[in-house]
Amino acid sequence: MLAPSLLAADFRNLEKEMSWFNQSAASWLHLDVMDGVFVPNISFGFPVLRAVAKLCKKPLDVHLMIIQPEKFIPEVKALGAYMMNVHYEACPHLHRVIGQIHEAGMHAGVTLNPSTPVSVLEDIIRDVDMVLLMSVNPGFGGQQFIEHTIDKVKALRAMIERTGSKALIEIDGGVNMDTGRRLREAGADILVAGSAVFGQTDPLKAAADLAAL
Repeated sequence: MLAPSLLAADFRNLEKEMSWFNQSAASWLHLDVMDGVFVPNISFGFPVLRAVAKLCKKPLDVHLMIIQPEKFIPEVKALGAYMMNVHYEACPHLHRVIGQIHEAGMHAGVTLNPSTPVSVLEDIIRDVDMVLLMSVNPGFGGQQFIEHTIDKVKALRAMIERTGSKALIEIDGGVNMDTGRRLREAGADILVAGSAVFGQTDPLKAAADLAAL
């Protein structure tokens, strides 16, 4: 599966971007929300997200790179989001937050920064619908892929199979045809891609090629 990241889109013409995206081979639209506190950047807020939600015909994968993400569960739900992703590092009471997301009627994802080992999910893996592994340091697009992510995917896949968890594995950062192929071979289910899709001359072909990995 492929989830192109809106962060790499042309914000001068989001309607045009969503037009081709709705016809693409992508499964979800990945939305990176940054607060300038948890990560050293600010992306976009709910006014932009609401506009995009009206244009997008595919499920929304909302990735909150913010502190206290549980405060915004109602707003994310109001978007019609399919998946709400929160960072392990931002949620000291993660089990409670996962429960609140499920109670709101959404699927719950947990994101790990590059320096956070997958072992921290041992006691929560059966309760989450997806784990997002950051393969770059969160906050900026266009960074180089962190190679150790391949090993983390394998370790996470082993944990999921051992525990009987139904969680999907999503990867975000530095995804292209080469890294995407290796990630899929290691056990990843969903690839988040920014410039490898939105930044291409033919984004429909780029999306089709990545989705086919």
